[in-house]
Amino acid sequence: MAVKQKLTYSCTNCHYVSVKWVGCCPGCSEWNSFIERQISAISSGPLTKGARVIAAKPTSLVNLSQIEDEAQERMCSGMQEWDRVLGGGVLPGSFIILTGDPGIGKSTLLMQVANRIAQRHKVIYISSEEALHQVKNRARRLGVGTTNLLFSDQPDLESIIATGLEHKPDLLILDSIQNCHLSFDSHVIPGTVAQLREVGFRLMKFAKENNVAVLVTGHVTKEGQMAGPKVLEHIVDAVFYLNAEDRWQTRVLRSVKNRFGAINEVGFFQMEEHGLAEVTNINQQLISESSSTPGSVLVCSVEGSRPLVLELQALVVSSKFGMPQRVVTGLDQKRVVLIAAILEKYLHIKFSSQDIFFKVSGGFKIKESSSDLGIALALLSSYFQKPLPGHSVAIAELSLTGQVKPANQVSACIKEVEKFGLEHVFVAKNQKVTSSCNLVTFKNVYELLQLFPEDS
Repeated sequence: MAVKQKLTYSCTNCHYVSVKWVGCCPGCSEWNSFIERQISAISSGPLTKGARVIAAKPTSLVNLSQIEDEAQERMCSGMQEWDRVLGGGVLPGSFIILTGDPGIGKSTLLMQVANRIAQRHKVIYISSEEALHQVKNRARRLGVGTTNLLFSDQPDLESIIATGLEHKPDLLILDSIQNCHLSFDSHVIPGTVAQLREVGFRLMKFAKENNVAVLVTGHVTKEGQMAGPKVLEHIVDAVFYLNAEDRWQTRVLRSVKNRFGAINEVGFFQMEEHGLAEVTNINQQLISESSSTPGSVLVCSVEGSRPLVLELQALVVSSKFGMPQRVVTGLDQKRVVLIAAILEKYLHIKFSSQDIFFKVSGGFKIKESSSDLGIALALLSSYFQKPLPGHSVAIAELSLTGQVKPANQVSACIKEVEKFGLEHVFVAKNQKVTSSCNLVTFKNVYELLQLFPEDS
C-alpha cells in the first residue's frame, strides 16, 4: 500500500479545514488562525484510491445481567445547599462543571467544598489561574487546613492527568478549564473551542476510566451563557450556574443539567468575610421584606424541590402616550399582557389604556403558571388602589375563559407558607388540599372582585 501526504490548512479555533490558506476563517470569522497540516492517506489499488483505511477490532458486547452492580457512595460536603443541588453530593466518576460571572465566588465555593470533602476523601485542587501563594492566601482566609487536600498550579493538561493517575484522588478540582493548555499542540490557543473540546474530552475520559470525580470551573460569555458554544454542556454530566441576586450579597446555585439528580434545583449562599455561608431560611428573608400595599401580592414558585415565596409588585397608571407601556421584570411579558387581556375581557377593566409596570421582588424569575392568580390580583390591587388582606399568598392558574384552575405542587407550597404564619391562601375552588391557613377559593375571575369592595 502506498502512503500519500495530503496538505491541508486547519483553523486553530474551530478546526475548520480548507485546501488552501485563507486569512479569515469561514467557520468562526477568526483572523490568521489557519495552520498547515499534513494528513497521511493509505491507498491500495484503484478501488480504494485516496481512501483512508482504518483497521479496528469490533468491541465486545454484554447483556445487562453480565454487568456488575457497583454501589457508589456520594461524596457529601456537609453543606446542605450544595449537596441538595448536586442530588446528594458528588458522585464518583462524574464530570461536573461550575460556571458563573467573573468574581461571583466560584473559586471560593470550590475551596470550601474541597475542604469539607477532604475530611473524608482525598482531594486535589489545581488552580490554572492563580499561583500557589495566592491560593494559600485564600485558603487561609477561608480557614482551610486539612492534610487530605493537595494543591497545584500546573496548567498543563498532560501533567494534570499524570498527577491524577499517580495520586488517585477521589475528587479532582480544576479552576479553570479555559486556562489549561495542550503541550502536544502548541497551535491551539487556550479558551478556544478547539481547546475546550480537547480538554473536556480528555478529562471526561480520565474521570470515567479511573472512577475519579472531576469538578471544573468555566467562564461565561457576555450573554451569560457558558463559553464554548455548548461544547462542554454536551460532554459533562452536570452543569451548575452560580449567579448573584440584585439586592443582596446572595449567591444562587442553579442546576441546569444533572444526569445523577434533579434539575432546576437551587441553593442559596451569602457572601461574607470568611467565604460563602449557607442561607437555609431564604423564604424568611423574602417574606420579611414584603409589604401589604396596593399592587403587592405573594406567590409561591417551586424551584426543583424547594418552594420559594416571592413578592409580585404591579403598578397600573393611566397612559399618557398613544401606545401604553408594558415594562415587566422577572416574568414573561406576554404572560402579564395575557392576564391583563383576560381581566379586561370579563371584568371590563380597560387595561389596554393603562401603563403596566410589573416586577418580581428580589431579582428572581418566575416561569410557572401557578403565578397567574397572583398576577391578576396584583393588577387589580394596583388598579383599585386597595391592598389585599395581609399575610396572604396566591397559588392558582387562569384559563383563557376566565376560570381559576388548580395548580401543581400546591401541597408543598402550603406546607412551606404555614411555617411563616401566613393567614390566607388563595386557590382554585376545586383544588384538593387541606391547610391550617384560611383557604379562600375562587371559581372564576368575577369572584376576584369580592376582594375589592366598593366604598360605601
